[in-house]
Order: sequence, then C-alpha cells, then structure tokens
Amino acid sequence: MSDTIIARCEAKGLRMTGQRRTIAQVLQQSEDHPDVEELYARASEVDSGISIATVYRTVKLFEEAGILERLEFGDGRARYEDAERDHHDHLIDMQSGEVIEFVDPEIEALQEKIAAKLGYRLKGHRLELYGVPLKQD
Repeated sequence: MSDTIIARCEAKGLRMTGQRRTIAQVLQQSEDHPDVEELYARASEVDSGISIATVYRTVKLFEEAGILERLEFGDGRARYEDAERDHHDHLIDMQSGEVIEFVDPEIEALQEKIAAKLGYRLKGHRLELYGVPLKQD
C-alpha cells in the first residue's frame, strides 16, 4: 500500500474537510480494527469538535468509496480496516475479543488448491477463525 488513506480519498474525488482528514489520519495510524466508537474517541483527542455523527458519516463514505473494509466478527460491532492493507486473515479470541492478524502460506496454497479442484480460480477470500486460548497449566 503506497498511498495514504487521505491521498486515496483525494484521488477518488472525495471532499476532504479538516475533520475527515483527522478521521482518515486516525484510521491510517490504527494497528487494530477499531469500531466507530473507538474511532470517535481517538479522533476526539485530536479535534474535540468532531461529533460521533461525523465519524459515522465519514466511515460510511470511506467504505462506499472502497477506502475502508467493514469487518464483522460476531460481537455486534462493525469494525474497520484499510481496504488496501496487505492480505491477511484473522483469528478472533472469543473471550477477550482480541483480533489477531496472520498470514500462513500453507493455508493460502490450500485455498487455491480447493478452488482449482472445484473448477475455480480464486479471486479473493476472507478467512476468520474463532477460538479460545488453550488452557495453560
């Protein structure tokens, strides 16, 4: 991913107000998968004039423009990540809600093999694993 979220928004012709720039910057710096409320809290630290409604509208705009990807991990919260991040899969800790990103070449190869076996060329996929920590003695 070479361009920033702000640059991609501008390239798509989105009007970038100061508050949208702040929200985009917060998203760009996020290493997790924030929901709108988390984005609002982080953006409010930068600009106390940002409303939660502005964050909701901005996230929706960015999602519709293909800048953000909406993720739902079964906890009732829509979370977001940059749509142009390098490919990765997710392991969701069902106890803590932590989302762990991973890439496994064996899984990637197996998915390609399965698609080919079924007569398809894989164009994309999303893998989400849900688990609980193994008990440690």
